[in-house]
Amino acid sequence: MKFFSGTTPNYERSNAIVRVDFTASHLAQQLAQEILASADAVRRQQLSTALLDALSDCAEIDVCNVKVSDTQQYHRTRNGRTVVKQYGYYRPQSKYIYLQNRTAVRGQILAAKTFLDTLLHEWMHHYDFLRLRLRSIHTAGFYYRLKSLKQTLGVIPPE
Repeated sequence: MKFFSGTTPNYERSNAIVRVDFTASHLAQQLAQEILASADAVRRQQLSTALLDALSDCAEIDVCNVKVSDTQQYHRTRNGRTVVKQYGYYRPQSKYIYLQNRTAVRGQILAAKTFLDTLLHEWMHHYDFLRLRLRSIHTAGFYYRLKSLKQTLGVIPPE
């Protein structure tokens, strides 16, 4: 009988890579700032498409399609409380990101920072899949790479 040893090579590799291996272009940095000043789903769609194209060029990987829907986020409730919210998702086989522009419960426009964080989070799965050849999972390394991406975009200060 074979027992699970705790970690897999994919998990260990993901944890070992803590930075993105490119610098964001001025265009990518500018687009990220414009997303932070946006609210409208149509405008966020345009800016997100342009940002992901710019990031994919910087990382030298295939572009990723994005769809921004002006609908409420998927969520589940239990006993009147929200227990699960899905901000967006990435489909590696089709290189597709889907985001919703409204909050789960009240249907308000998603805060710009939350929207950008979700977009970058989903694009990091794309980067992991294509550039690093990882089955992208939420390891500590994944979140360090995401932080590194935000730093190169100038949306959080470098350390």
